[in-house]
Amino acid sequence: MTRPDQRNQDQLRPVRITPDFMGNADGSVLIEWGNTRVLCTAMLEEGVPPFLTGKGTGWLTAEYAMLPASTDRRKKRESATKPDGRSTEIRRLIGRSLRAVVDMQALGENTVYLDCDVIQADGGTRTASITGSFIALALAADAWRRSGRITRPVVTDHLAAVSVGIVNGQSVLDLCYREDSCAEVDMNIVMTGAGQLVEVQGTGEKATFSRAQLGELLDLGEKGIAELIALQKEALKGKSYLEVEVDD
Repeated sequence: MTRPDQRNQDQLRPVRITPDFMGNADGSVLIEWGNTRVLCTAMLEEGVPPFLTGKGTGWLTAEYAMLPASTDRRKKRESATKPDGRSTEIRRLIGRSLRAVVDMQALGENTVYLDCDVIQADGGTRTASITGSFIALALAADAWRRSGRITRPVVTDHLAAVSVGIVNGQSVLDLCYREDSCAEVDMNIVMTGAGQLVEVQGTGEKATFSRAQLGELLDLGEKGIAELIALQKEALKGKSYLEVEVDD
């Protein structure tokens, strides 16, 4: 099978990471993943939701939105009172994923806000948002420790996400939009640096799939995530953000 961009079945699209993209954020990154571009920022604010008040623990939440010109047809801006259902689902996914690698006790009664704005979309915006958000969070965690706002490491492990799927009967890594729109099976995988699964979202869009095919997809996802985490470590070299520091 020839892929639209001539990649091998187990090959990621080119990934470019620009840390500290926004001057006002505690941590920020522009992640360019093929033709998908997402701006991710992390900021810390005092206070937690009411259900956590007085418990000495923090919280992390995420926002996600696609800018009007992020697709080939103008996307209407979301209403604050009536958010898009897809965006709401992705916000929850990003928040769940990042909370898996954050020590909430170390945060104290503070809330981390992650904001993901899709500048351009060509498939994989949710996985780019998760992978980029981790970098923004790690940069912010380093800044918080240097400034004394947080005294203990808050990040427990790396985290990244990637899409996999079955297109024209073949298991492939990192679907672009053309592949995603015609995939028989579409799956998003979120994993930690230790190789632990955080979330697997898999759907037979146009066909069923076997346990053997599921294994192939998970193997592809694990390979891709290992490559993404290597890129994260390179972008974060010299930063102090993990409970156990990253080896050079």
